[in-house]
Amino acid sequence: MTLTADLYFSFRSPYSYLAVGRYRAMAEEYDLDIALRTVWPIAIRDPDLLFTGNPAAPMYILRDSMRAGEFLGIPIRWPRPDPVVQDLSTRAIAEDQPLIRRICRMGQAASRRRHGLAFADEVSRIIFSGEVDDWHEGDHLAGAAARAGLDIAELEAEAKSDAAALDAEIAANQDALEAAGHWGVPTLVFNGEPFFGQDRIDMAKWRMEQAGLAKR
Repeated sequence: MTLTADLYFSFRSPYSYLAVGRYRAMAEEYDLDIALRTVWPIAIRDPDLLFTGNPAAPMYILRDSMRAGEFLGIPIRWPRPDPVVQDLSTRAIAEDQPLIRRICRMGQAASRRRHGLAFADEVSRIIFSGEVDDWHEGDHLAGAAARAGLDIAELEAEAKSDAAALDAEIAANQDALEAAGHWGVPTLVFNGEPFFGQDRIDMAKWRMEQAGLAKR
């Protein structure tokens, strides 16, 4: 029996990057269908919430995600450029956000085609691995889309022509995440139970095994 789960994911989240490839590998090895649910980064979704916590949080997140990548053997570097246009000295978020809106809409378009998990894995690698500068230029995104079994021109066209509907789907994903009992990413939801963080993958798998998870 094929088990199903939802993975709530942000293209700006280093922890999402550290998780998505491992969830993709799990779905390839096991009789498991993981649907990718793109959400806006919190800097776009609710910047007030982002900046009302402890001021040490951003530096800790950066330090911890780099450390986690080293521990897991996953190459990681802060993106160049950052998908979110932000003045890091003042923390101000620009009103115009062409990069993150483009990539989130394409991610949702990929999910419509049931290739969201593969697309998120391939794209997050070029954003976060440190192997690519200017990930948004040239043929980097086209190559990532092709490796996920998708056509970049088709995704780009849909992201432009159907932007409002895609944005509504992304907002609905966020509502569904909160209804499941969490607000952050990455969160895998299986049978209504949320597993938040890149360090909960083994626990999520354990729960799935209780429900009969089997290898393909």
